[in-house]
Amino acid sequence: MRSSLGAAVVGSGPNGLAAAVTLARAGIPVTVFEAMETVGGGARTLSHVAPGVVHDVCSAIHPMALATGFFREFELTRRVDFVTPEASYAHPLDGAAGSDAAIAYRDLERTASELGRDGAAYARLYGPLLDRLEGVLDVALGGPVLRWPRDLLGAAVFGARTLEQGTPLWGLRFSEQVAPALIAGVAAHSIGRMPALTHAGVAFVLGALGHASGWPVPIGGSQAITDALAADLLAHGGRIELGRPITHLDELSAFDVTLCDTSARGLVEIAGDALPAGYRQRLTRFRYGNAAAKLDLVLDGPIPWRDSRVAQAPTVHLGGTRDEIAAAEAEIARGRHADRPYVLLAQPSGFDVERNPAGVHAVTSYTHVPSGSTVDVTETILAQLERFAPDVRDRVKAIRATTAAELGRENRNYVGGDFSAGQVSMRQLLARPVLGNEPWRTPARGVYLCSSSTAPGPGVHGLAGWYAAKSALRHEYGLEAPSLALGGESS
Repeated sequence: MRSSLGAAVVGSGPNGLAAAVTLARAGIPVTVFEAMETVGGGARTLSHVAPGVVHDVCSAIHPMALATGFFREFELTRRVDFVTPEASYAHPLDGAAGSDAAIAYRDLERTASELGRDGAAYARLYGPLLDRLEGVLDVALGGPVLRWPRDLLGAAVFGARTLEQGTPLWGLRFSEQVAPALIAGVAAHSIGRMPALTHAGVAFVLGALGHASGWPVPIGGSQAITDALAADLLAHGGRIELGRPITHLDELSAFDVTLCDTSARGLVEIAGDALPAGYRQRLTRFRYGNAAAKLDLVLDGPIPWRDSRVAQAPTVHLGGTRDEIAAAEAEIARGRHADRPYVLLAQPSGFDVERNPAGVHAVTSYTHVPSGSTVDVTETILAQLERFAPDVRDRVKAIRATTAAELGRENRNYVGGDFSAGQVSMRQLLARPVLGNEPWRTPARGVYLCSSSTAPGPGVHGLAGWYAAKSALRHEYGLEAPSLALGGESS
């Protein structure tokens, strides 16, 4: 092993910490440099709305925390307490009797039983995905898309369903509105026009997890996941320097390896001429998508949903029917703000009752807006919420709105407010950020990109950091990946 300061990791989001933990477990000295004063990037929990009340800064509910490779290896559930409700997500709809809502339970049969005439069709859509879930996750999250899948049948099942729901064929299976709306709500986690193959893929990965392991709520907030990663890093000799923005690779010349948990654009800014001109050009052509604008609320009681079943789910998708959501997303794609937009809302207080003072309910929500938007979405989101919870304004005690432009300034990886650190399109899933079987490794010696700008893309899964670190261990140190388990030995 070389005699140096070891590895530098720029950024302490879940991917950066996953990379740092992997390297430290292998015996490599690691220092993490974080520009902010707190660790965690998008997986932080702060009191920034009202004194003594905490909200998750970005991610709040974690469908990939129980099921993806890195967190399984890391044994996250032995380090962090989770509550996994029977209902993963809910989708309220307008109904004359006020009782129309679709609920995605961990029990697929129960979900289907409440979807009316389309229930059986919905079960036939998701059932084979659950039967081949490991193969589905391998295709979607196993690394670069252009590789031979481990489970050909699982890949075929996933591909066929993605092709159906990601194209104008998406209505052939259903005769009513409730089941399509439930699918559209989870598909719209990926911003863009609908139908689209990428949206359908998101719907089937997140939806299948919702019907399998569930959508868990970390006790104490997303910060609990970050703290578990940081604690493991420190326990294995790693260091974290907060308030330390890195503006150029020259600042890290004493390290023999650098892993950047930055956007692709951020890597170009930091690395400059250290990257070959052709590679730099490919990174500068990497596209960023439209954005999110946030609204954090403090309520003096739970949300008064018209359909009380919606309170069973930690995540709620607002926006009405599939056609309404598609129309709203089309408006965003045209560079306009939708009057009745898609809204994703997290209501963790009903499941993590000790997170905040008794009687206080912290709600996190966001909606989609054009990139770089400076529009305050408070009234837009409240109107959509009030549509399905008519008396909710009476319970609002504090509000904090964050525009897309502000979101991009708070976290430089979110270019223009794009929290995916790069548009999620078929082109940019195949080449994220460039085409290759190790897209984390750059042509510059010892420089790696380990953010959501690389495969497998956005989400709190740590996979991009884990894959990048394993690549660095092989190429820079000639080492195999270490055990990540509690009590595991370093290689």
